[in-house]
Amino acid sequence: MVTDTEGIVLKQIKTVSGRTMLVIFSRKFGKISVGTNLTGSGKNKSALATRPFTYGEYELFKGREVYNLNSGRVIKSYFDIGDDLDKYMAASYVLELTDKILMEEDPQPKLFADLTGFMEAIEKRNKKTDTLILAYMVKALDATGTMPELDSCACCGRPRGNSRATRFSIEDGGIICRECAAEHNGDKSLIYQIDFDIINILNYFRKESFSRFEKLALEDRVSDRLMEILKGYMAYHLDISDLKSEFVNI
Repeated sequence: MVTDTEGIVLKQIKTVSGRTMLVIFSRKFGKISVGTNLTGSGKNKSALATRPFTYGEYELFKGREVYNLNSGRVIKSYFDIGDDLDKYMAASYVLELTDKILMEEDPQPKLFADLTGFMEAIEKRNKKTDTLILAYMVKALDATGTMPELDSCACCGRPRGNSRATRFSIEDGGIICRECAAEHNGDKSLIYQIDFDIINILNYFRKESFSRFEKLALEDRVSDRLMEILKGYMAYHLDISDLKSEFVNI
């Protein structure tokens, strides 16, 4: 069966047979593995469309087990991001996170739009790339149904307005009230004091588009704490940690 889809190349894998496997986040099919004899070092339009950081249109042949690339066309190349180390590392981290968080052939059109929005925003960014990374992490959690509970206590269920939420519990999956925090019998190292407006920040990232984040930059103190919380949350609930593209500023 021949089909086509837009997609973003997450990574290339060289196989022992000399073929290349592409991992593509496609608009139509979700994350898919695509085999090809082309390499990103080629000069024809299909070869250029196989590079990571490429948003392209792909004609695919669906075999019994895998997709194979018939042809590709570059819609937008974000390859110039590689000229700036901070942008390159931020984009690499987000692409690797996307690969880890997605199931095979599970369409996620909203997250696909968020990823293209992130790539557009990071291309224009001059500093504070961590703010955009945090926004994407929140949107990825929301799109995959693993967003922390922010509206009521994750332990007792009392609404946030009545629960005097003072802690964020990774183990319990969201905010917890003062009383539940005092009675908590779990791992205290996974509970964070809410010493900044974490709830409104997370809700803002979840609801707004990336075009609203182009000039937004969180304070370093807030950014560092929020990154610690979200990375801990993903490690605990999704078993996503120690990504190869992580670096000291993430």
